[in-house]
Amino acid sequence: MMGSCEAGLFTEIDKLRAELVNNVEVMPGCQRDEEEITYREILSRIENVILGIVTSLSKDENPVLALPNRSSWANVRDIYYNNTQLFGSQKTVDNIVDDISCMLKVPRRSLHVMATSKGLISGDLCYLEEDGTRIDCRSGSAAVAVSSNIGGIRNIVSSAKFVMIVEKDATFQRLLDDDFCAKLSPCIIITGKGVPDVNSRLMVRKLWDTLHIPIFALVDADPHGIEIMCIYKYGSVAMSFEAHNLTVPSVMWLGLLPSDLQRLRVPEDALIPLTKRDENKLSSLLKRPYLTSQPDWQKEMELMRQTQVKAEIQSLAAIAPDFLTNIYLPNKLRYGGWV
Repeated sequence: MMGSCEAGLFTEIDKLRAELVNNVEVMPGCQRDEEEITYREILSRIENVILGIVTSLSKDENPVLALPNRSSWANVRDIYYNNTQLFGSQKTVDNIVDDISCMLKVPRRSLHVMATSKGLISGDLCYLEEDGTRIDCRSGSAAVAVSSNIGGIRNIVSSAKFVMIVEKDATFQRLLDDDFCAKLSPCIIITGKGVPDVNSRLMVRKLWDTLHIPIFALVDADPHGIEIMCIYKYGSVAMSFEAHNLTVPSVMWLGLLPSDLQRLRVPEDALIPLTKRDENKLSSLLKRPYLTSQPDWQKEMELMRQTQVKAEIQSLAAIAPDFLTNIYLPNKLRYGGWV
């Protein structure tokens, strides 16, 4: 379908890439990648914490562990199974590990606490895992699980013009079934299956750091979808202390835009009224400081508040079964329909 007009398809994307590459900011020296933090340095930080406790005890003072606030916008999971009665839940373990990594000011990966990935990736991408295993993501009908050790990935090879983050697994699988990566080749698609895990976010960041190509987000036109997109772009409040390693500020909102619902005349029976919870989430998002630099995003969110409706990506099927893959996405990518 796309063969004869491939050059025209990527014209706007190539313009965007040139603009993004020109605006790439060099990370401040204090914000180093986890690979630069040596074992000796991590050990030294742990020893300093212990030394502080011992010093307090020697002075007959109560020892204090100062845990920075890691939940501020301003800034392997076997542990649980080793003693389930002690920890109570996996979430408790996650919170403890995150507190420790925040206190030591090192990523949890540097503590060798790895989480099993839930994300999937497909498209024009090959790389080597740390153990030398060659991973090929170019199978059009199947996806590859995102690596559990993103820091160990090397020899990334790709000719992709863009990366597209897909919010939901169901939409991701539909794109695979429709052979999306072949129709809009070369590209890469990735999903964190809803709220993304750390490894999915790290993979998106790794692709940006290595390839410097545009990264688009395809999410539902609802507050939950917008928040997921914001996690990739700006970070989550729970992991704000590590946002510089996990986020890609250049992420663009490709769809589904609230304005698309009117522009495409999506049938009313495919639209869903906003709930009170949706309205509260929308208000919360609009108050976040990082959105002051995104007037186009604010405009779309205000439109959602005004129309009082939301819609899932699947709502486009009400126009035509193949509308998403064959019309909506190709046109969006060809004519620059992102914000």
